[in-house]
Amino acid sequence: MHRGPLAAGEWVRLVDGKGRRHNICLEPGKRFFSNRGHLEHDELIGREEGFTVVSSAGGEYLVFRPLLSEFVVSMPRGAAVVYPKDAAQIVALADIFPGADVVEAGAGSGALTCSLLRAVGPHGRVTSFERRGEFATVARRNVEQFFGGEHPAWTLHLGDLAEELPARGLRCDRLILDMLAPWECLDAAADALRPGGLVCAYVATTTQMSRFVETVRLHGGFTEPQAWESLVRDWHVEGLAVRPGHKMIGHTAFLITARRMAPGERAPLKKRRPAPGAYGPDYQGPRPPGVPVDEAE
Repeated sequence: MHRGPLAAGEWVRLVDGKGRRHNICLEPGKRFFSNRGHLEHDELIGREEGFTVVSSAGGEYLVFRPLLSEFVVSMPRGAAVVYPKDAAQIVALADIFPGADVVEAGAGSGALTCSLLRAVGPHGRVTSFERRGEFATVARRNVEQFFGGEHPAWTLHLGDLAEELPARGLRCDRLILDMLAPWECLDAAADALRPGGLVCAYVATTTQMSRFVETVRLHGGFTEPQAWESLVRDWHVEGLAVRPGHKMIGHTAFLITARRMAPGERAPLKKRRPAPGAYGPDYQGPRPPGVPVDEAE
């Protein structure tokens, strides 16, 4: 949807010739200062985004509204943000659709919340749970800053999802777990998800990934979990000098998804046996039915 000319109270991103970025909130009568002089906010208000402006000392700046992917990597943080590459994977592969009821835990700094709200649209609902009050405050401020005020489809609760979700009796189509121990919330997630719904866990380490996957398998009310990560590499393209960029966004997190079965139904067991040693004596997580403790022997 076309948003029209830049207005007072909106955030814009200024980018200079060296790629340095500055996010500012437009206010009548104010000035933006940098090492290249100053800019009057009044010179920007009322113009269509996508123009170049020159500062008092001759510095040139591109002026655009920030994209969501740009906003989330520069927003104030309480908890670490979900990077755009992972948010995009969650929206696409967790199938966040317009009109969906989505539950998120925890809210963190609000980065993923913004992507979820965009995906569910005006007729959907996103309900976020956050255990830490300082994180909830940051998340609310960031979401309201990006959307220009309170979002009508969003509700933020302070508390533990494992306790609050059953108490509130919420039902949902998708449930996103961005927390240290998502396996602790699996029973609550299973009760809240409608048949055919999907749970998606976002975890940082292989041990977290392994424990969550095995807990989903042991639960029995979900399909075989799928786990993956995404790596993003940019490219330098200038004439015949075409090569991979020196920087890339490597590992940020693992994503695990599984579909909720209907009540009383179980997915077929995996046909392929675990590799020898897959469940050795040092393994501390749950074991699927039929896998002995001395599997590695």
